[in-house]
Amino acid sequence: MKNQLSKITPLHQEIMHQTRARVDSLVKPQGSLGALEEIAIKLSGIYGTTKPKIEKKAVIVMCADHGVCAEGIASAPPVVTWVQSLNIAKGVSGVGALAKAAGATVYTVDIGIDQPDKHPTLIDKRILNGSGNISKGNAMTYKEATDAVQVGIDMVKRAVDEGHNLIATGEMGIGNTTPSTAILALLTGKSPFEITGVGANFPVDQLDHKAAVIEKSISGKKINLDDPIDIIASVGGLDIAGMTGIMLGGAIYRVPVIVDGYISTVSAILASKLVPNLNDFIFASHASEEKSAALATSLLGLKPYLNLNMRLGEGSGAVLAFNLLEAACTMNNDMITFEEAGIGVV
Repeated sequence: MKNQLSKITPLHQEIMHQTRARVDSLVKPQGSLGALEEIAIKLSGIYGTTKPKIEKKAVIVMCADHGVCAEGIASAPPVVTWVQSLNIAKGVSGVGALAKAAGATVYTVDIGIDQPDKHPTLIDKRILNGSGNISKGNAMTYKEATDAVQVGIDMVKRAVDEGHNLIATGEMGIGNTTPSTAILALLTGKSPFEITGVGANFPVDQLDHKAAVIEKSISGKKINLDDPIDIIASVGGLDIAGMTGIMLGGAIYRVPVIVDGYISTVSAILASKLVPNLNDFIFASHASEEKSAALATSLLGLKPYLNLNMRLGEGSGAVLAFNLLEAACTMNNDMITFEEAGIGVV
């Protein structure tokens, strides 16, 4: 992985300069298409062309269980991870239906589901049958965390090799807001009692219990906060690790990655600690309704484009943002300039 990360190169600044000049000269008041203009310019820097084009889109959904569910921190039983992962693969879950509407491929990855069997509709990349109970020990070993991150990188390569040049992140894992909040508490120094949210409809009157479990999970452990892999191994999850790898894969293989909601954003923060210029390759899709999503997004340093009061996860919000990046490309590629129109600049 280190060798792969060392090959990441910066955005093509000269091409971005040329694209900005073109966007500014299109038949519209300068800046009047707002974020679409900045998206087009950023895409040109990633792809290395003044006229970027989205060829094929894919959402990579990392599915894993979390041992900390044994502490009663989730409203649904862990078996729902398995059931819903199969629904995602069938295209009948939230992200499945929305991806179908967007014309996107869905890669449903079993990176750590706690089931004795495996299923042919899932991509088998299982590292463990669920992560360890972080309130009683580590989530996984350092090597397992490294291997799980590599799964995400490898899945981006597979998607790119199969013709996709725009990726969205997704996850399915009952209980995964707990390790995500543990990570956020470590990185911000904030108390779990301040930042813990309901996740998938966890009862509000039991939030103190959930926060106490998170507090126990981060207390007394010697964690290197400068090492994202150590953070994942200590208090993370396999789905979080896999999505961290997806972010890194986008930078390695020079394809834009759209970050979904809260859990995806936490993964992006971890990836950005490994690659300081990671934000050049990722886009924040939507402002999740999960309690600390705004805090996570501010730590990442990107502004979400959509605010639809969503908190499903799975990659559902990221898939909705596909159209924004496509629209930005269409704006840049299909609009004419003032010169071409034979009129003065507005």
